[in-house]
Amino acid sequence: MTASLMSQDTAPAGDLAAALTGAIAGDPAAFAELWRSLHPPVLRYLRVVCGEAAEDVASETWLQVSRDLTGFNGDPTSFRVWLFRIARHRGIDENRRAWRRREEAAEDVAELAGSASTGAVRDVALDAVELDGTDWALRLIGSLPKEQAEAVLLRVVGGLDVADTARVLGKRPGAVRAAALRGLRRLAEHPQVQARRLGREEG
Repeated sequence: MTASLMSQDTAPAGDLAAALTGAIAGDPAAFAELWRSLHPPVLRYLRVVCGEAAEDVASETWLQVSRDLTGFNGDPTSFRVWLFRIARHRGIDENRRAWRRREEAAEDVAELAGSASTGAVRDVALDAVELDGTDWALRLIGSLPKEQAEAVLLRVVGGLDVADTARVLGKRPGAVRAAALRGLRRLAEHPQVQARRLGREEG
C-alpha cells in the first residue's frame, strides 16, 4: 500500500520534539529540521486554500514562525496547531489581496474539519485519497466545497485531531466534525474514487 499524504513527510514525534526544543533555543539546524518535516504538509494545505500563491504564503508563514518562535511555549502538537493557524491566516490575507486585485468577491476560508474519531477519518480518507499521486489527491480534495476541503486537509495532511483542528479554525468541534464527514462522504462518492476502488478490487 502506498504512503498516505500525511505519513510520507512527518518526522517521528521524538525527533519533532527535539527539533522544536532546539529551534526555540535558537538552533538553526533544529529550525531547519522543523521546516523539513512540516513544510510539505503546510504547502499542500495552502495549495488548496490559496492556489498558485501557496509557495509565497508558505514562505510568509515560516518567516512569521521564525520571528515569533522564541515566544512559543508548548509541545509538538501545539506547535502544529500554531503553525497551521498562522498558515490559514496568511492564506486568508492572500485571498483578500487577490480579491482586491481582481475586484471580485473574496471567498471566505471557512470552518473546517474533523471527524467523529481519528480512526474514522483516517479509514475513510485513506480509502478515498490513497496516493496514486499527490497531485491527483490534492486536485480531488480541492474540488470539495472550501470548508470541507480545508477540513480534510487539516485532518489528513496536517495530521490534526478534531479538537486541534477546531483550535486552528476557531470553531466548535461539532461543526468541525460535521464538515469533515460531509467532505469525506463526497470523496467516497466521487466517480474517480469509485473507479479506482473498482480497479483495485478487480486487480
